[in-house]
Amino acid sequence: MEKTTQYRAVTSWRSSEGTKVPTYDRTHTVFIENKPQLMLTTANPLRGDATKLNPEDLLVAALSSCHMLTYLYLCNAAGIVITEYIDDVVGTLVEVSSDKSVFSEVTLNPKAVVASEEMINTAIALHEKAHELCIIANSVNFKVTCDPVCTFQ
Repeated sequence: MEKTTQYRAVTSWRSSEGTKVPTYDRTHTVFIENKPQLMLTTANPLRGDATKLNPEDLLVAALSSCHMLTYLYLCNAAGIVITEYIDDVVGTLVEVSSDKSVFSEVTLNPKAVVASEEMINTAIALHEKAHELCIIANSVNFKVTCDPVCTFQ
């Protein structure tokens, strides 16, 4: 029997002016039970609030976070001690027509620091396994690549 898990969120938007004008407010709130609420907006720089997160930000962050959590789990299981991890992830959104844009790719650029030099090769190799197991990367229909770097201190 297949095991399933559901994730729920409530997205809420309200405006006293409604959508009467093209400049209607795109700010909305996402509620997830027992978690901080998220104030989001559109990624469109002409219509959104650049100080707020947007769904595109969250998708790129979800890919990076999922990879990192999977990677750290695999490192722990393999006895690889990671002392620091940073990922400068880049998502590329392409306008395919005047009213449609899609992500063409996301590139993960993780930099991990290991506790000893002997761990570097295994630590780098575990990125490939983490990429294979990452739930979010396995759920999107665009290319996700990983270009890891590993050092020790």
